[in-house]
Amino acid sequence: MKTAKYLKTIALCAVTAFAALPGKAQIFPNTYINVDWQAGVPLGGSFADKASGWGMNFEGGYFVTPAVTVGPFISYQTNLEKIPRQTITLGSGNSLTTNQKHALFQLPFGIASRYNWLKDSIFQPYAGLKLGASYAEMSSYYYVVKQYTDTWGFYLSPEIGVSIFPDPGYRLGFHVSLYYSYATNSGDLLVYSVNNLNNFGVRVGISF
Repeated sequence: MKTAKYLKTIALCAVTAFAALPGKAQIFPNTYINVDWQAGVPLGGSFADKASGWGMNFEGGYFVTPAVTVGPFISYQTNLEKIPRQTITLGSGNSLTTNQKHALFQLPFGIASRYNWLKDSIFQPYAGLKLGASYAEMSSYYYVVKQYTDTWGFYLSPEIGVSIFPDPGYRLGFHVSLYYSYATNSGDLLVYSVNNLNNFGVRVGISF
């Protein structure tokens, strides 16, 4: 999807720019930036509910206190599922016999907050919460046809993770986290329905 390509380009530019920084330098003091690969598993869904590694997460934050950060985030996740050939009954008594490929694209964005521990150590754990809006698109591909519906909803996502800096004085390290997300998006496509979106997943990436 075009949105995913744009976000990957942003990620590449961010990594290139920060990799060129001197060891202890930061463009913005008292901040962090994460660029993550993301894998997600839909929970309790019936549309494109297979685990997928087609996702990324971008976020940054400012230390409003020595332990608390607040800042923006945006991420995306695409889950896919192949549907064997079947006959589905549409409205007005029409029917359709075909195999399908389902895709569920999610694009949440908003505000991320964290409480951080052990800021001067190699392993710097945190607990966080993301709040914002979520755009979602449900798509069904069959023959050369794409049918889709898109929705907006409220997004909430608690997260635990750790930033790992082999040299705590050098602001280039790794980031690992586990997250759960809930979004109020709901929609109907053909004979399929989605009522809220629940996901569990992992993020692995680079931290500045």
